[in-house]
Amino acid sequence: MENEIREFIEYLHNVRHTSENTISSYHRDLVQLQDYLINRGILRWEEVTQDSLSEYVKALAEQHFAAATVSRHIASIKSFFHYLVENGNIENDVAEILKAPKVEKKLPTVMTPAEVDLLLMQPDAQSLKGKRDRAMLELLYATGMRVSELISLKVNDLDFRINCVNCSTGDKQRTIPFGQKAREALLDYLKTARDSMLHDHNEEVLFLNCSDGNSMSRQGFWKLLKQYAGKAGIKVDITPYTVRHTFAAHLLENGADLKSVQEMLGHADISTTARYAGNRHNYIREIYERTQKRG
Repeated sequence: MENEIREFIEYLHNVRHTSENTISSYHRDLVQLQDYLINRGILRWEEVTQDSLSEYVKALAEQHFAAATVSRHIASIKSFFHYLVENGNIENDVAEILKAPKVEKKLPTVMTPAEVDLLLMQPDAQSLKGKRDRAMLELLYATGMRVSELISLKVNDLDFRINCVNCSTGDKQRTIPFGQKAREALLDYLKTARDSMLHDHNEEVLFLNCSDGNSMSRQGFWKLLKQYAGKAGIKVDITPYTVRHTFAAHLLENGADLKSVQEMLGHADISTTARYAGNRHNYIREIYERTQKRG
């Protein structure tokens, strides 16, 4: 059973070019399923039945996993069994009957413009680290890019002639404009801070660790964002996704069309972007309740 899981993971990596985060989730979910089946005397994938998979999903629900977590497990299982059929490992797709539970779609948390200003003011503009952090935060809010994209940027991805950044996710690329504030922060970082962080002058990555001159990690950026949010006294739970959601919501509030926002965010499906527009009134209510003191 382990061999088939390993081959599936290699297929996702080499053929489908699936993101590392998704591959990691699939692998974890399938190993958990494998352990469950082995404990019940099922030692080969050909022996798995619709009933055994249904019982497994039921067991997940009984362990009080969130609906979104159960849905992710089901997606992993369905994708894996589809692969097994296509690859000739099994004859029938016994996972096709599985149905994901309804997941309540929650409106993404969005910061007010005042909270954004407060957050972006926190880095110390006189220190090397502060200059880097200010440039990262300004660029993140100005473009709505993902953290994985932000920390992977290279210096030559920036085009100051037209104030744009070239952003890549896998084999997909897009160009996103940025404004004057981000431009100023980036130029200040490049002119007065980055060279002092360099250990290897051939390093092309834009944002560097202060200690070793290597590229930053996702965890490192999450940590500094949390620190600045706490320092600013912002009550909303701030994550990189919060900044991305805020970017989209503020664009739509100011009249941007859905298609343009979709392209800037890099959403494959416009329905993902439409969540921000579809929940516009809920967003306005949330902002009102957080900022109107008289209730």
